[in-house]
Amino acid sequence: KHLSSQFDHDLNALCSKLLAMGGLVEQQVIDSIKAFSKMDLSLVNQVIEQERNVNNFELEIDSSCTELIARRQPTARDLRLVMAVSKAITNLERAGDEADRIARRTKHIIEDSASHSINTAEIRLAGQMAISLLRRSLDCFARLDTKVAAEVVNEDKQIDEEFRAFVRKLTSYMAEDPR
Repeated sequence: KHLSSQFDHDLNALCSKLLAMGGLVEQQVIDSIKAFSKMDLSLVNQVIEQERNVNNFELEIDSSCTELIARRQPTARDLRLVMAVSKAITNLERAGDEADRIARRTKHIIEDSASHSINTAEIRLAGQMAISLLRRSLDCFARLDTKVAAEVVNEDKQIDEEFRAFVRKLTSYMAEDPR
């Protein structure tokens, strides 16, 4: 608690906006993986439309961070929290960009009628891992749980290794069958 209840309100509002943006990005990632798995063009278009909302959230929260720093001049723990929010929204926006990229590539696959030749199982698995990691990240932020945050960082390294293995396998398949 701070002497200024308005400052507490502003910090809580900032964190709430970040969690709302995180929920939107999480849904965008879920929908992009689902759209890819089912080759669902309407879901693809929904993910692409959501990208504008994610970008607007980032701008709004970034502006709120700047305003909070300028008006309240937070120190120590509060400043670290505001800076963490600022960095987190950048990463969330990038995750939204990736979901948008998945949707756009899925759209090309559907339009090229190439969906029958794609095994989506490994990509779905990687997507589920990423969604779980995002969900846990948002949860540990909401609870300010540093122990779970450290676990999430380690899990992120596992996902990176899974991705590298997938790329190696895909490269081998492409070398065997260039089509």
